[in-house]
Amino acid sequence: MRTITLRSVCAWLRRGAVALALVGAQTLHAEITVGVSLTVTGPAASLGGPQKNTIDLLPQTIDGEPVRYFVLDDGNFPQVADKDARRLVESGADIIIGGSTVPSAMAIAAVAAPAKTPHIALAPIAPKPEWFPWVFVAPQSIGLMASAIFEHLERTGVKKLGYIGFNDGYGEAWLAHTRRLAEAHGIDLTIVERYDRTDRTALPQARRLLAANPDAILVAGSGTPSAMPMRMLRERGYKGRFYHTHGAGSVEFLRAVQGFGDGLVLPIGPVLVADQLPASHPSRDAALRYMRLYEGKHGAGSINPFGAHAWDAFLLFERAAKVALKQARPGTPQFRQALRDALEGTRNFPVSHGVVNMSDKNHNGLDERSRVLVTVEKGRWVLLPAP
Repeated sequence: MRTITLRSVCAWLRRGAVALALVGAQTLHAEITVGVSLTVTGPAASLGGPQKNTIDLLPQTIDGEPVRYFVLDDGNFPQVADKDARRLVESGADIIIGGSTVPSAMAIAAVAAPAKTPHIALAPIAPKPEWFPWVFVAPQSIGLMASAIFEHLERTGVKKLGYIGFNDGYGEAWLAHTRRLAEAHGIDLTIVERYDRTDRTALPQARRLLAANPDAILVAGSGTPSAMPMRMLRERGYKGRFYHTHGAGSVEFLRAVQGFGDGLVLPIGPVLVADQLPASHPSRDAALRYMRLYEGKHGAGSINPFGAHAWDAFLLFERAAKVALKQARPGTPQFRQALRDALEGTRNFPVSHGVVNMSDKNHNGLDERSRVLVTVEKGRWVLLPAP
């Protein structure tokens, strides 16, 4: 029997209100309708929370056309993201932005693509070939970020690497790239461990990693749960260097590793250290613009690369919408097709995380300019010098 709580009733009412509003928007064709599905609560809230904050900063018109944003919270459950995507598609959303995690973003892609609704994922997914034409990905690809780590491993003389990652699509994607790059760089991947995002302990895995005694350990997690294995290993005396993925680049993660995080290294979008970028960096202006806007509302040091993915998704959508509005009215299949085509046609477009060049074979469009290496010094992010 399903337990009915006040929270579940309120959530149901909110979703019903969104669905009714979307039906009205579809019927009138009087505005652009943007469906947004995020993880605002649950273990990945450090990703979805800043994305929700960013959506709240977005303009209400594009070229004079009203825009309405309908934001839903999947609570870190991909099955909820699936249901929310179906509601948004059935109600005529012109585009869907989300989800915050790989499992949720994949669930949305599986719904949006067959419905021929453009989808901009906020997690680094690799959509199935049949979904590809309608799915665009705002974050940097895992392969692009992983290669930066292995270049650093090789430069610093690491020979033996340990790995511990999420037991889901994100972790497995990182593991696949880790295996490939370790072999290519002549690094011995000595041990592989996994854990769940919701685990409260990784003690058995930590003990096995300690016994293997690698020179460095890569933690393939995101948000605050990626701090837990590192803490357990440091508490038990591990002295080697830690590497993390770009999924760990948040203020919440910095707080979670306070006292033991100094010296860790991770690749991240340039927006996280926008004020440390050289003047010649092509994303400096766009990154500083977002930093000033976000921190102007949420305080100094609050900028988050995950929120910036939502900002970049909007910039891509806004650019495409200006093109699509010249061809069709919102709420129609023709407008959604025009949006899709315009997104695919994005060229040399600076955003806060890099410069986007889409094509019919590349729906992410970011290159090496979209990544920098950072470390932690005295509890703050510090840009590492380029090699």
